[in-house]
Amino acid sequence: MIQRFRQLSREVVDTNVIFQYCKDQVELPDGQVEEYVACVHKGASAVVPVLPDGRILMVHQYRYAIDRETIEIPAGGRNSTEELFETAAKRELEEETGYTTDTDLEHLITIATAIAYCDEIIEVYVARDLRRTSQHLDPDEYIDVEAFEVDDLVDMIYNGQIQDSKTIASVMAYYNRIRG
Repeated sequence: MIQRFRQLSREVVDTNVIFQYCKDQVELPDGQVEEYVACVHKGASAVVPVLPDGRILMVHQYRYAIDRETIEIPAGGRNSTEELFETAAKRELEEETGYTTDTDLEHLITIATAIAYCDEIIEVYVARDLRRTSQHLDPDEYIDVEAFEVDDLVDMIYNGQIQDSKTIASVMAYYNRIRG
């Protein structure tokens, strides 16, 4: 069994809208002290929105870090660490797709996105009984919404059209759940 590492100190180097960048002094199991870096995140929520005919709503959006348009499930960060993940999921569903649901969301999976350097957790839900409202995009968001058959999404994952890790994990988890 791996012995515990012990954080001795934390220096917050930078804070931005997405995360805090920290440098930590960490005591290793053998007593040595090393510097580790960590991105501290508020957590996020994502949704697999299922229409009555079984198709899934996906969002097309430009992602600056990789300089291209992606196809993803709707998702977004929590406003604070106190905000419930399900609350954030319902908000992001409506903001990005223009759909909402009055029923409870079904928890699908929990994803740790980049465990080597970031503590971000994404809680993923399935939303059914969708009702059309309107998008409420953030000022810097430009999102198109398109419905896809689940089998087509799986094909898009395997042929490289979908590369976003939260979307891949979520679509495959949902696909496995409905296929038994």
